Amino acid sequence: MNRLLRRIQISGLVLGSVMVLTAADTGSLPSPPVAKKVPHVSEVNGHKMVDNYFWLRDKPKPEVRAYLEAENVYTDAVMKPTEAFQKKLYAEMLGRIKETDVEVPYKEGDYLYYVRTEAGKQYPIRCRKKGSMDATEEVLLDVNELAKGQAFMMVAAFAVSPDGNLLAYSYDNTGFRQFTLAVKDLRTGQVLADHAERVGSVVWANDNKTIFYTQEDAVSKRQYRLYRHAAGTAEPGALVYEEKDERFDVSADKTRSQVYIFLMLGSHTTSEARYIPADQPMAEFKVMEPRKQGVEYYPDHNGESFYVRVNDTGRNFRLVKAPVSDPGSKNWKEVVAQDPKVMLDDMDFFKNYYVLYERENGLPQIRVNDLRSGQSRRIEFPEPAYAAYSYVNRVYDTTEFRYGYQSPITPASVFAYDMEKGTSTLLKQKEVPGGYDRTKYQVEQIYAPAADGVKVPISVVHLKDAKLDGKGALYLYGYGSYGASIDMFFNSNIFSMVDRGVVTAVAHIRGGGEMGKAWHDAGRMMNKKTTFTDFIASAEYLVGHGYGSKERLVIEGRSAGGLLMGAVLNMRPDLFKAALVGVPFVDVMNTMLDESLPLTVGEFEEWGNPKEKAAFDYMITYSPYDNVEAKSYPDMLVKTSFNDSQVMYWEPAKYVAKMRALRKDHNTLILKTNLSPAGHGGASGRYDRLKEASFDYAYILREMGVEN
Repeated sequence: MNRLLRRIQISGLVLGSVMVLTAADTGSLPSPPVAKKVPHVSEVNGHKMVDNYFWLRDKPKPEVRAYLEAENVYTDAVMKPTEAFQKKLYAEMLGRIKETDVEVPYKEGDYLYYVRTEAGKQYPIRCRKKGSMDATEEVLLDVNELAKGQAFMMVAAFAVSPDGNLLAYSYDNTGFRQFTLAVKDLRTGQVLADHAERVGSVVWANDNKTIFYTQEDAVSKRQYRLYRHAAGTAEPGALVYEEKDERFDVSADKTRSQVYIFLMLGSHTTSEARYIPADQPMAEFKVMEPRKQGVEYYPDHNGESFYVRVNDTGRNFRLVKAPVSDPGSKNWKEVVAQDPKVMLDDMDFFKNYYVLYERENGLPQIRVNDLRSGQSRRIEFPEPAYAAYSYVNRVYDTTEFRYGYQSPITPASVFAYDMEKGTSTLLKQKEVPGGYDRTKYQVEQIYAPAADGVKVPISVVHLKDAKLDGKGALYLYGYGSYGASIDMFFNSNIFSMVDRGVVTAVAHIRGGGEMGKAWHDAGRMMNKKTTFTDFIASAEYLVGHGYGSKERLVIEGRSAGGLLMGAVLNMRPDLFKAALVGVPFVDVMNTMLDESLPLTVGEFEEWGNPKEKAAFDYMITYSPYDNVEAKSYPDMLVKTSFNDSQVMYWEPAKYVAKMRALRKDHNTLILKTNLSPAGHGGASGRYDRLKEASFDYAYILREMGVEN
């Protein structure tokens, strides 16, 4: 405590933190910290912008950390009465997890690979067995060992050489999503000399010696270079390609057929593919079809053809094919036409079959097609709201396709689908300890009319015997950006709400991708405010139809969903009891005007470029930080990580500081910053993440008046 006090005094900040130090003695709640104002003036498009909290961007400055620490002290004081409740929630959540478990193995080469967990250990263990699951286990990568002495650990790339002898992987121990490449000899267990920083994609050529990897720019964090590297050496290797257009990222991948390596170049609206034979790592990458603004295309390989998913004739994509000898657009032949009602999201090719991942009426669909007969079947799913997706499928010549299925009340399940017979076999469903009974719950898919009459899907979960009389507690989550679809996965934590009578809901608002690309387009760029009005309409519909009371309505959004939270709290603060605003993109104008920040340039095609007057004039009307007003707001918990690389910590910090200075209410506003190494998603260890969840749930439930 004395160290904190000294740092605050040295910083010169005007803080209520001295009261924090005496709160334990007096028994009273301390005053919240008050950040000093240092006006920073900029002028854009004739508009004078004054930012009193710009100084919080100076990460190395002691007074910045001191302010965040003081906010944490205040948050801890506010949340102290919930400590016993947090422990109870943590025990509940942990009790629904099978701590020692094994995922369904997948075949690759001569081995069966799988991931397992052990009770008491934070991280997974990556293993394999040769030939069958009766063979001796080989531990390939124990992430718990990798994490020793580290507060954060995340493994991204995990690629085994075709002969099964070498493992290339990447890890981040900071939370800044900055991954380091390593190579391990699986025969000896030795980690080799290979080392590269800021690594993204990792792909093996067929010679078992050559690794292609992409690297991000140190400042913008844009993946922009492709290297060809000799495994087992310390040298970075040869630079193969550098993308100059700052809107574009690069990534590399190898086809399931093992015949081609793709170099993909993509912005938010445009893409280009280049390719080499996987057994010719020294070959020069050829352009499949030159990039054309507004056209996205994504290839796969089968036999003598490339199959290409492309949006050249409509926003929802079609499927075409072309000979590998000359795959340009002049040779494209349509296989599946663009359908304005069905979004073609992705595809997987096998020797005799291909799988299409579609979206229709807001729900994911999987269609399996026979390349020989032309027969097409959709896999049937039984519930009104769910998630369906590909599992790990590494074998090219097979009749078995594995997929995952789950819903808010159906635990994660892996199925084997016989593509020849059209039948599914359940391989494993995650066990939920503690007497979980799915029959206690009801899932609904309802539709709220938006301001323009469009029906917005809402997925709802509640107890079957819940009284929907408009008096209960209601939780509403939203995102609505980048065309991302928020499908309904199983989350055992949620039953700590639902079992207490809370109705939980997800609003699938425009800006997301649930209803296809048109749904995304209707909530981006100069249509962005539709995202916010859709969410408000969803909340009003739920309250109006008895799902809960607005006096007990708590909302949550994170990242771009945090932008959503900031916007709707400015627009309709009267509609919500409280909000959890996680790692929020709330300082839209300052961030999008700063091209040195990660993501900014590439996202001009999602939000607009505020250096252009029309875009500026529109964006300034909804940017949460710029529209905080002297009025009453609901209770709020704002969360961030000091090492977040996607939404910098200073956005939520500035937002809270400004709101403290302006808001005209006595409601609670707390800021919690993870000052240990942590990332955009918070802590990395599974037990640490449960502790974060128990904190969040204690806050949400207390705000709803549910504390038991």
